[in-house]
Amino acid sequence: MVNLLAFRQLALSFPETTEQPHFEQTSFRVGKKIFATCNAVNNRACIKLSVIDQDVFSTYNRSVIFPVPNKWGQQGWTFIQLDLVPEAMFEDALRTAYCTVAPARLSALVRKTDAG
Repeated sequence: MVNLLAFRQLALSFPETTEQPHFEQTSFRVGKKIFATCNAVNNRACIKLSVIDQDVFSTYNRSVIFPVPNKWGQQGWTFIQLDLVPEAMFEDALRTAYCTVAPARLSALVRKTDAG
C-alpha cells in the first residue's frame, strides 16, 4: 500500500522533477513532460510507461495495475490503485515511468542509483 505523501516524496526525489496542477489532479513532470499524475479522490496514480512495460506491470494483478481504458491506455498510460499496490512494485513502476519520459542524461542518473 502506498499513501499519497509517499507517492509525492518519491516522485519529487527524481532529478529535475516538478509538481504542477493538471486539471483537478496533481502532475509530476520532468521538463514539460508528465510522467505521473495523482488522483487523491480515487487514491490512484496514472503513470506513463512504454506499452511493453505496461504489459509487464499489469501481469501482477489487473485490478491493481491496468491500462487506462481508452486511447491513452494504448499509448502506455497506466492506472495504479495506491491502496492495493505493494510499495516496492510502485517504486519500480514510478521509476520506470520517470525514465520513460526523462532525457537520457537524467534517466541514466536514476538507473545508476538503482544499480548501487
